[in-house]
Order: sequence, then structure tokens, then C-alpha cells
Amino acid sequence: MENLNQLLAVKKEKLAKIRELGVDPYPTRCKRTHKIELLLDNKDKFVSSEEIITISGRLKAMRRQGKVGFGNLSDDSGNIQIFVKKDKVGEANYEVFKLLDLGDFVQIEGTCFFTQRGEFSIRAQKVTVLGKSLLPLPTVKEKVVDGKKERYDEFSDIELRYRKRYLDLLLNPEVKRTFQIRALIIKEIRDFLDKRNFMEIETPILQPLYGGAQARPFITHHNTLNIDLYMRIALELYHKRLIVGGIERVYEIGKNFRNEGMDRTHNPEFSMLELYQAYADYSDMMDLTEDMMLHLAKKVFNKESITFGKTEINFKKPWKRASMIELIKDECGFDASDFDFDKIRDFGNKNGIELDKTAGSGKYIEALFEKMVEPKLIQPTFVIDFPKEISPLAKVKPGHPNLTERFELFINGNEFGNAFTELNDPEEQRKRLNAQSRLRELGDVEANVVDEDFLEALEYGMPPTGGLGIGIDRLIMLFTNNSSIKEVILFPQMKPIE
Repeated sequence: MENLNQLLAVKKEKLAKIRELGVDPYPTRCKRTHKIELLLDNKDKFVSSEEIITISGRLKAMRRQGKVGFGNLSDDSGNIQIFVKKDKVGEANYEVFKLLDLGDFVQIEGTCFFTQRGEFSIRAQKVTVLGKSLLPLPTVKEKVVDGKKERYDEFSDIELRYRKRYLDLLLNPEVKRTFQIRALIIKEIRDFLDKRNFMEIETPILQPLYGGAQARPFITHHNTLNIDLYMRIALELYHKRLIVGGIERVYEIGKNFRNEGMDRTHNPEFSMLELYQAYADYSDMMDLTEDMMLHLAKKVFNKESITFGKTEINFKKPWKRASMIELIKDECGFDASDFDFDKIRDFGNKNGIELDKTAGSGKYIEALFEKMVEPKLIQPTFVIDFPKEISPLAKVKPGHPNLTERFELFINGNEFGNAFTELNDPEEQRKRLNAQSRLRELGDVEANVVDEDFLEALEYGMPPTGGLGIGIDRLIMLFTNNSSIKEVILFPQMKPIE
């Protein structure tokens, strides 16, 4: 700590000296004619032309000997060596250069050349301070273990990386690459849907009544209206209102908020893609999902598969489609198709599954699936035909009164998407939501609430519709080979530091 305090004192002293020289260390204007990447891609051209160029960036390295100095300047496109000579920039400007530190932002005006060792560099004619740093950048430290480089500096500490993401991005290039891939994937999702005539829309984040999923909401208060509002837990019910209003294909990429636990695949604030297509069902949603995921793999990696850990995930069509009850029977020989509650509960209890008093056969079937089947679904699999009890917004499967036309997409043992043939019968929807309300009264805090405005919208008529939701963050985890959701959210929620 003493060494750090001394270093901070030295930096502030240099800042004061820069100001004493009549130089503003935080100027209002700056100039940049070229990104570093452009210079690196056209070295011979810029050396032969002797064109005067101006670059801006952060000092990543610096060494001075008398009247000559070298440094490395970095912007978001690359790194380049700078060469600063006193008789070239002038005595006053060289004094400013001598007061610079690693981490400072500077502007270099000059010409390109090759050093005697053949290194492409910029010979400075003028050095301008753009922003003096007052804290030292952490030093990246590496050691070679079994022929591989291992980091052992403070920014290999996971907690610190998440809390100070700005330094994580500066010091760990692979982290920056993750978020570049994230941006590309979201761009390609939009492109894929736009070309299929989906309209991108926005719906309220603050809602007078939450719905569209089984989750506990965050509650806030609007002072002017003097009412409590809820941060949305899903996009669904507002999208269906738009289908009623005659917009036949809609999608939204936005934030949802759920007041629940945090683990490697859950963050209370997360990004979702939801889309709804009129005159479609859950089979159409499966086809669309296959096409979209294959599109992303080809656009991001130029192939039909990706590697997660040591496992190759192949998106080539068609994907496996199997019912939840069928998969349970195949895995453990237990047939739950008769929905006999006592039999299903007893089998669940024997396998370590005990649910609260609100649970019926459907919830036990879901719990059996999650424990005994879900972790084994590695290649893309559509798990279809969910119990009606746990699917209050989905249509009943014809000929199967206890099942709905719903699927979830599983890859590498994790759920990535949820889709329905949407329930458009307003009377049946009211019965389902009333049943959810009774579960809430019995203590199920995640049960759906009754949304009268949504039910009224359905009474005006909604066409047959297919709906799909995909968790963006989990999708990015898959495509960037990350096992923690915090690696793909720039600023994840963290526990307070005591």
C-alpha cells in the first residue's frame, strides 16, 4: 500500500508539472486521421508516401534514454510503436513526453517509417496529452507451466475481473473477443428475423402487472401515480397483444428481470429474444429455431458446428424431437403417460424428489425430467409436449388432454429456448390463469397472475400463433465456450463487498 501511495503521489506530481507547462492534460478536442489497424495493413504505402498522420490511443509501454524515447500506443484496432526524438518534437514538447506514464491517453502526429531492426513505427512530430491516468494499470504476469503460459497476476482473479470489467477488457484480449462475438450474434439474429419479415418492437419494462412466465418479480414504486410497478419477467403478453392488433410477426431483444437466485446460468437481469408468428404453431417454431442456430454457426464460425469444452455441438438439421414423457421412459423405464399422481409422486420420492403441496403430476414429471434426463441431452434436442399443469399459456395437444404443444430446446445439458403453440381461446386461458391464481394462494410465489387486460385483448380474437423465447446470455455462453453467465454479461450482478 505504501508503494502504491508513493506511485499515486508521483503521478499527481507529474500532472501538476504538465499544467505548469501550460498544457491541458484533459483537452476538449482531439484529432485522429487513421486507426492503427489501417496503418499496419498498409505499411509500405504509408512509409513511402511520408504522409503526415495522426493517431490516438493509450500508452501500453514506454522507454526513454536521454533525448530519445520509444513507446507502444494502442487503440481498439491494434498496437504500434512510436518514436519520439527531442530535436524533432522540440524541447517543450519533449518535456511533456517525459511526464507521460503507462496508461495515459496521447495523440501522436508524425510519419511512418521502419527502424533499423525493421519494426514499423511512427516518428513523432508532435505529442499531445489527451488524458492523464492517475491509477497504475495492473501488470500482466505470466509463467510457463508444462509448456503453457499461465496468468498469476491479480486480474486472473474472477471476482475482481467481474467487478472491474474495464480493466478486465484492457488486460485480457479474449474477454474483449467474447463481447465482440456477442454483438455479432445479436446483429445476425436481427438480420435473420428482419429478412423473414419480422418487425422489431419494444414493450414496457415497467408494468402494472407482470406475466408471461413463472417467476418472482422485482417491485418498484411510481411516485407521481402513487402505484407499485413490476419490472417485467417476460415479453410474452405484450407481444400477443400486438398479434391481436394485426402485426403478424414481431420480435424483441430486451432485458427481463427475475427476483431469484444467482448461479452459473442465472443472473437476475438477463437478455431475451422473444418472437411471435401468426398462423404458425410449435412445429414452425422448431423449424425456425433450427434455421436460426445454423445461420449463427455459419456466420460466426463459418461451419455447421461449434466446440464447447471438448464436445462438438452439431447444428446440422434435422434435430432430435422427443416428448418429455417418452424421454423419461427411455432413460429410467418409468411410464408417466397415465398422469397417475400417486404413482408418479411415489416414483419421484424414491428418486429423491419431494415437492410442495401445490405440485401435481405435471410438476413431478418435470422434476423427474430435470434430474434424470436433462443433463444427458448434449446434441440439440427439442423436448416436446409438456404437461398442461406447467404450461398455462400453451394450447393442449389434440387427443392428449394433459399435454400441451410446447417445447424446450436443450443443448449440452442446458435449456436454451422455450416455445408454444400459443393458447388463443380466451375462456380456456382464463381457466388456466385462475388455476395459477389458486396456486399462488396456496403459496406458489412463482405462479402466473390473472391479467384482465390481456384476457380482454384475447376476447377480440387472436389467430393461431407460434411463440419462441431464447435466452441470449446462455446462447452467447454456448457460442463462446463459457460455462458462467457472468463471463458474457459485461456488468453482472455481484454480492456487495463487506
